Amino acid sequence: MSFIQGLTIMAEQEPTAEELEAIGAENESQEKLDYKAPAQKSLKEIQELDQHDESLKKYKEALLGSTAINEDPNIPNVQVTRLTLLCDAAPGPLTLDLQGDLEKFKKESFVLQEGVEYRIKISFKVNKEIVSGLKYVQQTFRKKVKVDKSDYMVGSYGPRETEYEFLTPLEEAPKGMIARGTYNIKSKFTDDDKCDHLSWDWNINIKKEWKD
Repeated sequence: MSFIQGLTIMAEQEPTAEELEAIGAENESQEKLDYKAPAQKSLKEIQELDQHDESLKKYKEALLGSTAINEDPNIPNVQVTRLTLLCDAAPGPLTLDLQGDLEKFKKESFVLQEGVEYRIKISFKVNKEIVSGLKYVQQTFRKKVKVDKSDYMVGSYGPRETEYEFLTPLEEAPKGMIARGTYNIKSKFTDDDKCDHLSWDWNINIKKEWKD
């Protein structure tokens, strides 16, 4: 688990605030994403480009499909629908429905057994325009001290009726008494224009066993 890799078997005691701050500072020094935002064009502008070029027209149809532009002002361009913690060893599904009450997730926790492998899956829809440089940002806190920040480049997507899915790399939860406990995670789904499509808080509780 990247956000608490520093919390390995160092001692049989709770980490101090100073130790958590040191881990957070070390994790902050990770390499920044090397990405430059492209010029923005609406889906309508792209569809109208070079209409007499048959080969380009076929290419755009293959890329964008035949999805009609949704003009409903009440529907956002990007909808983040679910977060799923994928773990083969989990006794049951670990899913957050992100289309309802987000406040309740601050009072709940995913239980994750130490040492298991897992990924985070984000499900989302694009409804109207092509969105460039989607990015999933995750900050992790323990005892109100930030211990990690992870930026994941999701990519650029056009509108379609079905959902897209993004998977983070496979990670391993740490082991040992010092790693156990509750972590508050602040998640954000954003893009090149720094548009906050959705922000939410959730928690992971690392335990020795799934149920103890």
